[in-house]
Amino acid sequence: MNATTSPSLYQQLGGEAAVNAAVDVFYRKVLSDHRINRFFDHTDIEKQAAKQKSFLTMAFGGPNHYSGTDMRQAHAHLVKNLGLDDSHFDAVMEHLGATLQELNVPAELIAQAAAIAESTRNDVLGR
Repeated sequence: MNATTSPSLYQQLGGEAAVNAAVDVFYRKVLSDHRINRFFDHTDIEKQAAKQKSFLTMAFGGPNHYSGTDMRQAHAHLVKNLGLDDSHFDAVMEHLGATLQELNVPAELIAQAAAIAESTRNDVLGR
């Protein structure tokens, strides 16, 4: 199979159902983590989860229906007002990895997903 016909990470993970399951498990973990749950105090979690599902679908090579703001804009108020920093980003990354492990995603796919998430760090942290 050449690169143009290789299944996307989105397809390899299991498509929409897999992304939906992962986001639901992920937010359960995030919201129960005292290190980072305060960043979601004034967030409509259903709307946030829907945005996250849409973003991950696009980022992982699935259909692009993401219409949210870019990462830098979306997180600027959290950096400025609540001190969002690398330690918080690391906690989110930890939950992403744990979520994918819990869903029995193969290690090489977890590594690909983590690399994509990691590539947003500087934008999320406004630098």
